[in-house]
Amino acid sequence: MFKRTSSRNGTLNKGARMQEAAVSSSFNNIGVSPRTPRHGMEEDDLELSLLREDERQQAANGLGTEDRRDDSPSHPMSSEDKRAMALLCVLYLIQGVPLGLALGSIPFILREQLSYSQLATFALSGYPYSLKLLWSPIVDSVFFPSVGRRKSWIIPMQVIVGSIMLYLSLNVQVLMDDAKNHVNELTFLFTSLVFFSATQDIAVDGWALTLLSPDSLSYASTCQTIGLNTGFFASFTVFLAFNSEAFATKWGVPHLTLSAYLKFWSVMSYVVSLWLLAFKKERKEALSDVDMSITAVYKQIWAICKLRHIQLLIVVHLFAKVGFAANEAATSLKMVEKGFQREDLAIAVLIDFPFQIIGGWLAANWSRGSFPLRPWLHAFWPRLGFALMSTLIVYYFPKPPISMGFFVFLIIQTVLSSFASTVQFVGISAFHTRVSDPLIGGTYMTLLNTFTNMGGTWPKWFILKGVDLFSVATCQVKEASSQLVTKAAECVSEQGKEACTALKGECVTETDGYYIVSAICMLFGVVFLVLYIMPTVRKLQELPTSAWRVKMS
Repeated sequence: MFKRTSSRNGTLNKGARMQEAAVSSSFNNIGVSPRTPRHGMEEDDLELSLLREDERQQAANGLGTEDRRDDSPSHPMSSEDKRAMALLCVLYLIQGVPLGLALGSIPFILREQLSYSQLATFALSGYPYSLKLLWSPIVDSVFFPSVGRRKSWIIPMQVIVGSIMLYLSLNVQVLMDDAKNHVNELTFLFTSLVFFSATQDIAVDGWALTLLSPDSLSYASTCQTIGLNTGFFASFTVFLAFNSEAFATKWGVPHLTLSAYLKFWSVMSYVVSLWLLAFKKERKEALSDVDMSITAVYKQIWAICKLRHIQLLIVVHLFAKVGFAANEAATSLKMVEKGFQREDLAIAVLIDFPFQIIGGWLAANWSRGSFPLRPWLHAFWPRLGFALMSTLIVYYFPKPPISMGFFVFLIIQTVLSSFASTVQFVGISAFHTRVSDPLIGGTYMTLLNTFTNMGGTWPKWFILKGVDLFSVATCQVKEASSQLVTKAAECVSEQGKEACTALKGECVTETDGYYIVSAICMLFGVVFLVLYIMPTVRKLQELPTSAWRVKMS
């Protein structure tokens, strides 16, 4: 039967060992253990100036020997840790597949049939990944003891994901062929897919803290980066390329349908679930007297959210990505609208994938030491610059077919822009892993990642709606007996486009709302970065690790 834990289990014991030995890193240099202060207690007093009186007292009580230890020497990775890393990569990869479909491939395929407002409705399917904090305490607290604390959630979630993908594989062609009449059904199915993947992610994040040894814990983010990115790109760029009949004909490869792709990953989800159930045993976690019931974990989340510095970090996360949100939500769709072939876009992003891995490795080195957020902060300016460049590319996009020189330019721009994005992702992941309390590892990481993800998710709906809202397009109909052109009706909504087609007219865009929305986002991004993010982040990363913890009763 299900068990609600009333103890902090083996995660606490792991956490204690992690606090006694700093974690070395080869990919992200992420350490959960507290860092060593550089200038003694005087600097800690200065760092605590950001806190309220009660928070300063609580943090001061935690400033003991654990915050003063030097980093322990690293040890060679054991074969058990290598196998654990491989397993984590596979589990994260399975999560990345539905995300790549819901946030990548499907919107591109649907763009030919739907307006930006309708795409905004489908974009809601990505929201569960940003809201998983709401049910993460349940995942941390309820489980089958005979199966394992994390496997109790990972296995059923993967089975459900596989079943949804199997159902989609049998019905997706009918839904996609008449997408404008099935937007709500498609949104529901892919929202469900993302919801169960997000639930699995909570359990995998928590399992990583006990699956890996303390000396190898920093590799958890490495597994997440490799697994999620591989799954996402497989479902986005690779699938879009092989799904294109032109690409298949040009390169002599089989044409991959969405139905066949979904069936393949459905089978993979079932296979991995069966392997976990039959062959992978989860370590039994020791019990303790700390209350880890669902109610207690929710209270812990609330206590964490009441910390002054957590509130400042939440504001940073919720608005940090607005500056380049229009670029990420609409630029690629606009390029395809202007004639850029989907398979060419897929090739460009596919070439970019190895550079993302390299970028993550470099960012890991830059995130070492006492300032893990420094690379995250420095990468803001390049990302804003590339957002501006992307807007200009859309504006001056040449009529197809595009030249090889322009295609190479797009690839370079994509690689550099993605590099800056990867630097930020690794930098913020390093910071989150460093300050998270391993006692509620899955929930604490989810708490911080929730607001990071939400910062990139909530603007998307408004941006896609805004593109249509600020756009001005009319249906121009030529008189049969003369060259006279008549403006018949608006041509932004799907109803207007259908009416224009019935009149045998042509939609002519007079004002493209994409440029207005992009300008608003970039202007806000620059102002918010200079006036709020830069001064706030520099203070936050100076705080001792103990200031981010809340003692559980």
